[in-house]
Amino acid sequence: MRKLRTRKHTAALGAVTAVLALSLTACGGDDTGTKSAGPAGDAASAAASTDSKSTDASKTTDGSKSGTAAQNTGATKAGTSKTGTSGGTANAGGNTSDSYAYKHPCKSSDLSVRVYPREGSATQHVIEINNTGANSCGLSYFPRVSLGAAKASDHSGDIIPAVPGGLGGAPAYPVKPKTAAIAVIDLNPGGKNGVTWVDEMNVLPDGDHMANAETQNFPLGPDVKVGDAKLGLYRGTVAEAVASMQSAGKS
Repeated sequence: MRKLRTRKHTAALGAVTAVLALSLTACGGDDTGTKSAGPAGDAASAAASTDSKSTDASKTTDGSKSGTAAQNTGATKAGTSKTGTSGGTANAGGNTSDSYAYKHPCKSSDLSVRVYPREGSATQHVIEINNTGANSCGLSYFPRVSLGAAKASDHSGDIIPAVPGGLGGAPAYPVKPKTAAIAVIDLNPGGKNGVTWVDEMNVLPDGDHMANAETQNFPLGPDVKVGDAKLGLYRGTVAEAVASMQSAGKS
């Protein structure tokens, strides 16, 4: 019986020793694997970091280029919406002669219209017609202007300002690309108690060649008084347009 127990104890101790040896070997393998995998992981991380930085730098560079392209595209689109042509076309060979303008009336798509109070006057407004196209074009001697109520259903009673008489000469008023034709209107030259129902100015840049549907409407605001309104011819400067307006109503 004692010998049997000794043999059993010896076998058990041998089994435990074998298990411990295997465990130590396995742990040693894990440590070794971890150590060898460590540098490789660091290198991969470094490479990934470098790639990430390169990608970020590439994105930044591409982004800035894309932004510039988008801005240029936006400018081109804006130019197209206003002028119907790109801004560079005029410099690339647009026709800027007066003789060309006499034979080519301006199109609404090549014009932008502004109306604003003339500085230093309580009753005068500037009508500015800008040629945003690539070529010179011709306008009638003065814009077709009427003054009325924005909410009126019938505009037959709108006020038509007086214009200078004795007109003649060139077949049209020429406007070169990127320049403006300017007219000035005085709503109440005498400063009298005029009508107060007018709150809108209607402007057709060329009454000789454009349809009524191309008329643009501009609010005048409240408390406007209109009496004996006068409108001048198209001129190159506000001062010249004022002088022309002052001669309105005279033959």
